[in-house]
Amino acid sequence: MRALHYPAFDQLEMRDVEDVAPKPDEVKLKVAACGICGSELESVKNHSPRRPPPLVMGHEFCGEIAELGAAVTGWAKGARVVSNSLVPCGKCVRCERGDTHLCASRQIFGMHRPGAFAEYVNVPARCLIPWPENLPAESAALAEPMANGIHVVRVSRHLPAATALVIGAGPIGLFCQQALQVLRGSRVYVADLSPERLAVAKKLGAVRVINPREEDVAKIILAETGGEGADLTVDAVGGAITKKTSLEALRPGGASVWIGLHENTVTLDTYGITLPEKQVLGTYAATIEELKQALDLMAAGKIETLSWVQRFPLEEGVTAFRRMLAAKGADIKAVVCP
Repeated sequence: MRALHYPAFDQLEMRDVEDVAPKPDEVKLKVAACGICGSELESVKNHSPRRPPPLVMGHEFCGEIAELGAAVTGWAKGARVVSNSLVPCGKCVRCERGDTHLCASRQIFGMHRPGAFAEYVNVPARCLIPWPENLPAESAALAEPMANGIHVVRVSRHLPAATALVIGAGPIGLFCQQALQVLRGSRVYVADLSPERLAVAKKLGAVRVINPREEDVAKIILAETGGEGADLTVDAVGGAITKKTSLEALRPGGASVWIGLHENTVTLDTYGITLPEKQVLGTYAATIEELKQALDLMAAGKIETLSWVQRFPLEEGVTAFRRMLAAKGADIKAVVCP
């Protein structure tokens, strides 16, 4: 079968790879669409050891069941489904307490097992949920990153979020923005260096967009909130400077949620966290329940994707990757469709 292959650092190519039969508890999906995630772009750009080549990446996907494993029940050939991005064991202490996304032995598609930048991918049946009839493939495939936005809301639900700042108007930032607006009714400010991305954030409902090249983000938020700061900030970039800004723009007693993974090491003014009782929350992936909620919101027309997402055929997967790595103009999110 054809696949977008990552054979070595700095290399991407289309090639034929082996089409393996599904295991007894798996189904073989004919992939309809698979989104290119920012974490995959970072892995390629920075030679991340988390995704060592050779590898077929791709963990944001939907498709049609083409073959059933011998032990699979409850699904039929031809069913249209969306997959979770990871496979939890379902048995460890983390899974038993409901934190399946933090499973100690989780497998992530396109990292620990073959991903969906291919014509077919094998998926454990327990990772599947129905694909709503009214959603096009390029939207259904993005339920996974939207679920990440829902998870940001979930981990911060114990605090007020009347005013929020999202730093980074890439795909995850835009999904966090929409999740906060829809689920918390937040007034969301969005900061980014790209005028094109800020225009999308504004169209999606941001009360104000801020370009750090032109304005001081923290000063703007403080001025807009009577000197207090935002109730909640979300760093969807993960750089040292954005982490710092997420804390500077935060009110005393508020929380900053860090979802971006751009840089690992950062120097912080810890007094600036301790004395005003600011909270820093890490967030990773999402549960399958949040994936279902994402699909429900998308199917109800409450989440918008089609106007800012670009579709590429699988054979143009290398081009799609290179364009998203360059991140110029309106190139915000690509979905590869076999």
